[in-house]
Amino acid sequence: MANRHTAPDTPELRARWGSFVFTEANIAKADKFIASYPEGRQKSAVMPLLDLAQRQVGEETDTQGWLPMPVIEYVAAYLDMPVIRVLEVATFYFMYNLVPVGKFHVQVCGTTPCMLRGSDELIAACKGRGMEKGKVSADGLWTLTEVECMGNCATAPMVQINDGNYEDLTVERLDAVLDALAAGGTPEEGTQEPGRHTSEPSGGPTTLKEMVTENHDYRGEW
Repeated sequence: MANRHTAPDTPELRARWGSFVFTEANIAKADKFIASYPEGRQKSAVMPLLDLAQRQVGEETDTQGWLPMPVIEYVAAYLDMPVIRVLEVATFYFMYNLVPVGKFHVQVCGTTPCMLRGSDELIAACKGRGMEKGKVSADGLWTLTEVECMGNCATAPMVQINDGNYEDLTVERLDAVLDALAAGGTPEEGTQEPGRHTSEPSGGPTTLKEMVTENHDYRGEW
């Protein structure tokens, strides 16, 4: 599972991130998030602001992004919150990276449905490409994390890479996705099984077949 500890708060870290501020575009986004909550509840915007900050760090470092402590402190000050309250949120949710990650964060679901469908083989394939859990690969491209259920049990096994879900994976299909990303491509997200649409049965619909191409009123048949 992913480590939930923060990166060491070193002078070098402070020198790099101590002056972090939102860009003008992100200030507008942050203020819009805050304004969507009732008066007195602005601190509820902490989650979208942490995500916004992580994405800005990602843009500045050409990675998926992470949350150095000075950045967490900046979000706390932006919302007039104690730093510990923001840190509690950041350490609880796995969507926030607390240590540096690569350009592509490969999160392999290891929960029961995915495990039964071959997630162990997917993890082994990632390791075979030089990935190590919780570490950035030598080329800076990859970070491997094993995570709990991602909600794609009907199309297991699945892997989330940054914001994209890739489902119905085999080692060969995962290799194709990773090769495409490494080459600067944009592999199609979702199921990787040819001919399958979203999470419908692998062989095609088995019920309500008349609804595939157009609306069909079944009431007269009931």
